[in-house]
Parts: sequence; C-alpha cells; structure tokens
Amino acid sequence: MNRIKWVRILQTAVLVSGMSLAGMVHAHNIAGPIDPAGNVPSFTVVALVTCFDESNDKLVANIKDLSPAVDGMFVNLTLFKGGNAISATDPIPGDQGSSPTITLRGGSGLYYMIINKTKAGTRNVAVDYHCLTENGVHTDTDIRLTTYE
Repeated sequence: MNRIKWVRILQTAVLVSGMSLAGMVHAHNIAGPIDPAGNVPSFTVVALVTCFDESNDKLVANIKDLSPAVDGMFVNLTLFKGGNAISATDPIPGDQGSSPTITLRGGSGLYYMIINKTKAGTRNVAVDYHCLTENGVHTDTDIRLTTYE
C-alpha cells in the first residue's frame, strides 16, 4: 500500500514536471513522504533517472526536508552512476533551504538516485533533479521508482 501511494505521488510529480517542460521553465521535482509509518530507521527510496540525450553531461540534484526538525534526523540524497557517487544532506530540516546542489558527470544513460534518512520517523521530502548538457541545457529525462522500503 505505501509503495503504491509513493508511486502515485511520484507519477503525479513526474506528470506535473513534464507539463512544465512545455513552458519556459524546465523543472523536475519529486516530493512525498518517506517512511510513512515512521518506524524504519534505514528507510530507503531508490529511483532510476534516465538522461536520454547523447549530449547530456550530468545529473544535478538537491534534497529538501519539509518536515519539522527532529534531533539527530536528517535526509540524504546520493547520486550514483558507474563507479562514481556523490551525496548531500539537508543540514537544517524544516527550513526553506535545501541541501547543497550536487553534480554527477556521467553523460547520458541511467543514474541511481538514493534517498534515505538517519533515524525512525516520517519525513516529507522534495528532490529537484535535472539532466543537463555541459552548457546547462535540459535534456530528455525519465524517472522510475524501484525501491521504497
């Protein structure tokens, strides 16, 4: 049930992101709860992001914890492709800021986006991600959830 709810949220976010591609702004964002029951300290979300265009240079992303601060609880984002990985943490949960934006230069193809948290409890997060050319031009992007546990 929880996985189905997350998939629906993700599909809606992707649909809305795709609709914004028709306009001037090219934003990709997913948002929703992780560990809705709040009892899995190691709850992990894995999404596959595909950057289709051969001119793609990198995937850039950041994560924002939208939940009120809880002592010792943080949300993390890791991008992984090939033998390379980079990660970031939202340092202040519940504020308007996000983690630093991270960049993984892996060209076109499949990237893994991994989201996790540091202790039990529900977190609501938002992730902005973009497939970009070397000059910062958006390329065709797809996202698919593979793990939500």
